[in-house]
Amino acid sequence: MSERIRVMLPEKELAARIAELGEQISKDYEGQEVYLVCVLRGAAFFACELAKRITVPVVIDFMATSSYGSGTVSSGEVVIKQDVSISVEGKNVIIVEDIIDSGNTLHYLSKVFAERNAKSVRMCTMLDKPERREVDVHVDYSGFTIPDEFVVGYGLDYDQKYRNLPYIGVVEFD
Repeated sequence: MSERIRVMLPEKELAARIAELGEQISKDYEGQEVYLVCVLRGAAFFACELAKRITVPVVIDFMATSSYGSGTVSSGEVVIKQDVSISVEGKNVIIVEDIIDSGNTLHYLSKVFAERNAKSVRMCTMLDKPERREVDVHVDYSGFTIPDEFVVGYGLDYDQKYRNLPYIGVVEFD
């Protein structure tokens, strides 16, 4: 079985929306500093581009989580595999994700950062699949709402491939 990629969101459209998100975050946090927590690996491309477009002071850190174990279907139990390197106490935390589907990871992380006494905790995602939601999460900054299709590119992968695509594409199997 082979796969091909159909473009869903072209590079220019992604860049324009990321600029808008950066502008909104900058307005919302005028005169303050934000602490972006990038959820690895998929959100790395998005988080870096977003950080470049935020005009208030930005600290960026990285976190790796898993809810899949060795399977291909989420267990629903989130495990922190790599934690942030700086305390979030008293900071304006924005959790940056590549895609939100079930909502389990962001629901869990928002509780973790609240327990760590962050000043505020907001969520930012490049892509949102609300029809796949298992838990209610409030997404403060959302790039695009997409249908329930398997997407790659701009950090998202299929079997560790296609992360480097400069656009979001749908994997179609032959």
